[in-house]
Amino acid sequence: MVAPNGARPTKKDHPAVPVTISETVETAKACFKSGATGIHFHMRDEKGKHILDSGLCKEALTELQRQVPKMHLQVTTEAVGRYSPEEMRKLAYDVIPPGISIGIREMIPSRQPTPADIKIYKKLTELGTKIQHICYGPEDVDLLSNLLDKAELSKTGTWCMFVIGHYSGKISNPENISLFIERLKKNNMNADWAVCAFAKEEVSCLKMAIKLGGKIRVGFENSLLMPDGSVAPNNETKVKAASALFD
Repeated sequence: MVAPNGARPTKKDHPAVPVTISETVETAKACFKSGATGIHFHMRDEKGKHILDSGLCKEALTELQRQVPKMHLQVTTEAVGRYSPEEMRKLAYDVIPPGISIGIREMIPSRQPTPADIKIYKKLTELGTKIQHICYGPEDVDLLSNLLDKAELSKTGTWCMFVIGHYSGKISNPENISLFIERLKKNNMNADWAVCAFAKEEVSCLKMAIKLGGKIRVGFENSLLMPDGSVAPNNETKVKAASALFD
């Protein structure tokens, strides 16, 4: 999967960060040709800032489905300190996209699933939206397990994204991937998991994930760097390099 823009990178960080719908579509096309089977994308407002906007999401999805019909399309509910759980849920209800990522600790800050949390997860599952549960730490796997139990949803094939490190500079340690996997086993979850990581440690984490049987996400949301430490010219070049890691 490619995550070409995220909530934070701007044109000042790299001119190839896509911030408009047309730029996101062109990036998706190039990344699909380079080996990405899915795209995790963020919408930006007129000032280039992250925004949860159902109208923009629907517009982007319509164009992406037309241009890259075989690519999995994933919108985000990321709060970025700007949106409440209620606003995150509203976007999901309004859009009902093919795929959606939910940072479970953002959706459930109390760490106690509420009826509203259970309802949105059940609704999305019933309507066929593929949910990727963003886990920022191993303890989030425990919260996810509790939610799935209360919602009476299967733990087989649960789609998880393990975030290794942090954009603020927390080191992405590949050894931490095993901590997430241990929590999956503890909670009897047969998950389909992937990782994303940051900065110069990204590639070592991707290699470890592949070694352990996981999937990977790359793109300018997490790192602007190529495996050799140079700055990537664009997202599709990162995708090509990531695809080569499977050889």
